[in-house]
Amino acid sequence: MFTYSINFAINFIISGINSNKLKNSKPDFKRIAIKVGTNVITQADGSLNDGRILRLVEDVAILYKQGIEVVLISSGAVAAGRSEVSPSKKTNIVAAKQIWAAIGQVKLMSSYQFLFGKYGIQAGQLLATKESFRDRLHYLNMKNCISAMLENSVLPIVNENDAISINELMFTDNDELSGLISSMMDCRSLIILSNVDGVYKGIPGRKETELITSIDEESEDLDKYISSVKSGFGRGGMLTKCSIARKIASQGIDVFIANGTRDAIITDIVNRKNVPYTHFIASSRKATGVKKWLSHSDTFAKGAVVINSGAKKALLDEKASSLLMIGITKVDGFFRNGDIVRIVDEMGKNVGLGKSQYDSKKAEQNIGKKLEKPFIHYDYLVVNEKNKLI
Repeated sequence: MFTYSINFAINFIISGINSNKLKNSKPDFKRIAIKVGTNVITQADGSLNDGRILRLVEDVAILYKQGIEVVLISSGAVAAGRSEVSPSKKTNIVAAKQIWAAIGQVKLMSSYQFLFGKYGIQAGQLLATKESFRDRLHYLNMKNCISAMLENSVLPIVNENDAISINELMFTDNDELSGLISSMMDCRSLIILSNVDGVYKGIPGRKETELITSIDEESEDLDKYISSVKSGFGRGGMLTKCSIARKIASQGIDVFIANGTRDAIITDIVNRKNVPYTHFIASSRKATGVKKWLSHSDTFAKGAVVINSGAKKALLDEKASSLLMIGITKVDGFFRNGDIVRIVDEMGKNVGLGKSQYDSKKAEQNIGKKLEKPFIHYDYLVVNEKNKLI
């Protein structure tokens, strides 16, 4: 019965693919990353909401037929598996989540492949762990794979590999993964779909609560407005979404947080229709490919160096500057030449990070010395300044 109703709906939708929605497309959405949250595509019991998945597939199919490249980052595997299996009492929670993920990922991709297939769209699965991005080579391997899929008209569907991920090396949630993917793939926009209309000044649903429609580099800190409570089956929350959105917008990518339970929300955003969402406006500054990789590599840093006020001032200056040994006052931890190292000031505040050209032993031997070769070259250095990449 469900298959019949789905086929009927798809045939009806396909007949309207070239309707007014198609004519209203905007040229500035050439390549889009779309993140679908667990709470968008699951029901109250954690089972997959096939009707909602169908609506989202419809939206993506419309963009696909317009020639817009889409990378889909979809949560939902663990929640889908949870509704299928009840592990024995002796199974710990980590192992239970791995079982749910292994079962649920099959269900999730089966739904996507079946529905996209009805539109003549081939969908392919990529499962990632944080380790997939630990160095430049792994990072480029992932990028090349997704690029090849897009070039061959295969829709990439990315999810974290929860079946093998461990807590220490898990993404905060798929919001973090979607930010990394959109940055890596040079997307024009990232659309993060949640179960609320966007970022609110207060608790969503209350009469006096106001939706924030746009946020730019000069906007105030939003942490005081946003609840840290996480809803439903997802791991993330609005604080995480805002943090990722601001970071990605600083790299020149427009980010939209919107309600994925609204029909046609994706195409409505692309067509600039008057629907509720929060838009994080892209910075005019663009980061290079290496700097994009580095900006997401903080968890892979092997050690740290402390810098003096003169070095900090030089790094924060608008003029490009490398970190020289003369500006370093202390070396912490063990690292090799080529490892990612954190940069902190004398008060312990994070200044940035970069790829070291010295190992920790040689760096310690040359603290404060005036050497020709910088400790970190500017091309392999990212500096934190209100979440902007310099």
